[in-house]
Amino acid sequence: MKKISILLFCTTLLIGCATKDEIVYFENVKSLEGKKNILNYEPVIEPNDVLRINVSSSSVNEEIVKPFQMQGQGQSQQSGGGGQGSSLSGYLVDPEGNINFPVIGQLHVKGLTRGEIRKKLEKEIEAYVKDPIVDVRIVNFSVTVLGEVNSPGRIQISDGRVSMPELIAMVGDISYDGKRENITIIREQNGVKSVGTIDMTETNLFNSPYFYLKQNDIVYVEPSYRAVKSAGFFTSYQGIISLGTTVIGLYLLINSL
Repeated sequence: MKKISILLFCTTLLIGCATKDEIVYFENVKSLEGKKNILNYEPVIEPNDVLRINVSSSSVNEEIVKPFQMQGQGQSQQSGGGGQGSSLSGYLVDPEGNINFPVIGQLHVKGLTRGEIRKKLEKEIEAYVKDPIVDVRIVNFSVTVLGEVNSPGRIQISDGRVSMPELIAMVGDISYDGKRENITIIREQNGVKSVGTIDMTETNLFNSPYFYLKQNDIVYVEPSYRAVKSAGFFTSYQGIISLGTTVIGLYLLINSL
């Protein structure tokens, strides 16, 4: 009877334990060695994005490019959430995908990358300025992170491009109670929502379309079974089994004394 009791208690303990595969990132990471990155991601511009566009020239006086600077002629948008309360000054992309740029006027930017907008503007400005240099930034690029991470919230991305491993580092890593192998990403594109998952424990995440995040993505890290069980035994059938095993083990142990 004592052996049975010990066996039952060991089983109960094992149910609540996490395996290495559930905790360790990038299993079999050595398989990536020598492989080329097949992803070439750059975010595309969407309505309600705010763009900061700077125009300069290496061959003329800065006064020549001054008419192409914003100087209060663009729009600004207030950011919200995550303590990002400052005004984001830039060109607000309207619902039709256009911005109003000084001198040039209305410019269609929806569906273009930052590099494509830069080339488009440089070509337009060349009619007025020799060798223009254009820099384009998305200043309201943010991602919302919820669930079992150490610092959930709305994360502002300064360079307009962030991968899942970088985002996880920004929020202080996934907590011990987080489910690393089934992270949910909710994405909206052209008014249509899509839902994908990514497994941070496997190396195939580097080939996932969700490896790089888009502006306004929502990332949710589910609690592990261990965390759900700690919140209440009766949230799943595994919890009921675990409770029953514990009760039987205690009963056998008491009767064996």
